[in-house]
Amino acid sequence: MRAIQISEFGGPEVLELVELPVPEPAPGEVLVRVSRAGLNYADTHTRTNSYLAKAQLPLVPGAEVAGVREDTGERVVALCGEGGYAQYATCPAELAFPIPDGVEDGTALALLLQGLTAWHLYRTCARVGAGESVVVHAAAGGVGSLAVQLGHLLGAGRVIATASSEAKRELALELGADAALDSGPEQMTERLIEANQGRPVDVVFEMAGGEVFEQSLAALAPFGRLVVCGIASQQPNRISTGSLLRHSRAVIGFWINHCLGRPEMVDEALEDLFERLGRGELRVVVGHTYPLAHAAQAQVDLTERRTTGKLLLDPWAPAERLDEGPAGSEGPPAVAGEAARGPGAMAVEPGRGTAAEAGR
Repeated sequence: MRAIQISEFGGPEVLELVELPVPEPAPGEVLVRVSRAGLNYADTHTRTNSYLAKAQLPLVPGAEVAGVREDTGERVVALCGEGGYAQYATCPAELAFPIPDGVEDGTALALLLQGLTAWHLYRTCARVGAGESVVVHAAAGGVGSLAVQLGHLLGAGRVIATASSEAKRELALELGADAALDSGPEQMTERLIEANQGRPVDVVFEMAGGEVFEQSLAALAPFGRLVVCGIASQQPNRISTGSLLRHSRAVIGFWINHCLGRPEMVDEALEDLFERLGRGELRVVVGHTYPLAHAAQAQVDLTERRTTGKLLLDPWAPAERLDEGPAGSEGPPAVAGEAARGPGAMAVEPGRGTAAEAGR
């Protein structure tokens, strides 16, 4: 089978297209013929071995796939931990979830790691109360585009989005944000409070780190919560316990891996997300689908903020094919629902901007 393998840590060039044997599922695992592999920001950290879970070489990256179970023929979306950037992948049987009829593979993948993250930010971490204000950073990305929509559905009051381009901010407003701001850290504290009609905010979902973290923390109201779900800038922050006491603020971390050993945390959230999709309450933004051979370009586009929504890899696409996409296209990225759209799998084009403008 074709796969992307990392034999040394480093830049995008270490993502090599290779031929490997089809993996054999261990006891309790299943083999999936992969139709689409999900691309996540964490994959870029795995490539440099800067992720929370340290990697062992050689490895095939990729934590999630959609495809067909070889043993049952059932369409599934699955959490595989690693090995997803390939034509075949293994995963624990309990982490392979049926894809509802009428839902595309890319849509299902968007609701897996990133959908679960967005759901748990509200329900498990921040425990957002009725009418509370919520700030969603990186609002045009895979997590952010879903978190913006879940805000009002899960009882939030004012939802404030940040994004790095006008096209992305327009998308956030289309998805239901009440306000959309530039994601630059300059005077972010003041701008967030102004966007919340002059009041400090109750909740912030933060995945950048560095100055964005500091500015967001300073914008919190008493009893406000900042939930950290990423460190895209790779700039760590230090927290003053005295400041937390003085302002009655909380900082909470969230890593999706801690949900995987608790099936109820995955099952309940995924069921809710698929039901909301079926009712037309959620619109899934699928960005671009890259041939497997262009995994390196996909990661570059992601880190340079050229992309919007959920990014995918097609392990069966010809290696020489590179469809219109973020690296130089004037057209919009692909959106969920072009082939097998169900009644709730609505497609959203990311504003009027070009795909080259899109990203976090």
